[in-house]
Amino acid sequence: QVQLVQSGGGLVQAGGSLRLSCTTSEHTFSTHDMGWFRTSSTEVRAFVAGITWTGRTTQYADSVKGRFTISRDDVSNTVNLQMDNLKPEGTAVYFCGARRPKMAWGDHWGQGTQVTVSS
Repeated sequence: QVQLVQSGGGLVQAGGSLRLSCTTSEHTFSTHDMGWFRTSSTEVRAFVAGITWTGRTTQYADSVKGRFTISRDDVSNTVNLQMDNLKPEGTAVYFCGARRPKMAWGDHWGQGTQVTVSS
């Protein structure tokens, strides 16, 4: 069973930074691509960023390119999302996801964490 445990998030002013983390088992971490998605008043589980199980390839939504960075920590089996220069439209519940390589996202999710960006 794949379990994803999220931490981080909170309230920040526009232009500020927050960091999200998602920890899972060693087995899951070494065999699954990891990603971040968000749900807001305007979008449902929209893709934000992803990183392959090898860590070699990352992908970002156009709206966050240059401001968000996804990374993997192989020691702690954690995927991190560093969010800089946050904008009010970034206010959402953020979800960590995991998938087998080249499979669809949607089978495994973290519990979700609220990020609120004030203007």
